Amino acid sequence: MIIRSVEYAGTVATPGGAAPGDLPQVAFSGRSNVGKSSLINTLLRRTRRKLARVSGEPGKTRALNFYRVNERFFLVDLPGYGYAKVPKEMREGWRKLVDGYLSGERRLRGVVHLVDSRREPTPDDRRMVAYLAELGVPALIVLTKIDKLNRQRQRAAVARAADALGVGEDQIVPFSARTGTGKDELMAALDALLGEDDAAREEVAG
Repeated sequence: MIIRSVEYAGTVATPGGAAPGDLPQVAFSGRSNVGKSSLINTLLRRTRRKLARVSGEPGKTRALNFYRVNERFFLVDLPGYGYAKVPKEMREGWRKLVDGYLSGERRLRGVVHLVDSRREPTPDDRRMVAYLAELGVPALIVLTKIDKLNRQRQRAAVARAADALGVGEDQIVPFSARTGTGKDELMAALDALLGEDDAAREEVAG
């Protein structure tokens, strides 16, 4: 996939809120401070003029942010979780927002879930991946900040994540926003998730 156009399309801040269009969607999730904004900016080639804000304050994303990519699909940035300083009531509101979106959005084609490669997947990570499996939503695991590890520790991180999350190692992509490692693999995975929608649109057009 070659990124030709990206634009902010809208935000949904309340459960059941309408998406800003009918394009298929791929959502990105992960714990606060896992490097999600950096990954999105690298993926969409927005490292100079940042689209997703990289913040020193974890938990800053507090709604579903939609970005229209190539007029082909929406990349949906989900609120980060696990940030203890956020009030309990606010965390519960985010949970309802995200759970409602994941279980009710018919145009969702898959979720890219981010885990810090330097740490064990958390109970929240395990719950998220199990929930996606229960819903039947395809999940791809991305290990962020992989450049911080040597090759031996990278291999160990992949094996550890696969075991903790109950997925195959072929569902895991090591990624670095600094070096670009894993970017091509992630773009290819997005292509695969969206392939059926492309075929359907071509059939309608034909």
